[in-house]
Amino acid sequence: MLISHAVRHHVLRVTLHRDLDVTNRAAGALQIQALVQAHRPVRVVITVPSADPTPATLSTLARAHRMCASLGIPLALSGASARTRRLLDVTAE
Repeated sequence: MLISHAVRHHVLRVTLHRDLDVTNRAAGALQIQALVQAHRPVRVVITVPSADPTPATLSTLARAHRMCASLGIPLALSGASARTRRLLDVTAE
């Protein structure tokens, strides 16, 4: 299992259980996209497995950020370093 999720008070919380690599980054991004489309949350919070995620994980997070921005949904990261949050221009949870 790459990710798990919960929805509470219209906030979608997604947990990445491990850093992604090139073989599973697309699957992770598609799972997040499907969850956002299915739940139409007012906010998305993604918990990352490490403060400094792998490049593949960053790619997935960037894709999720672009999708959320296009839908007007704020995205926050939990467990990420300040450097990672600045890189993606997202807030902390």
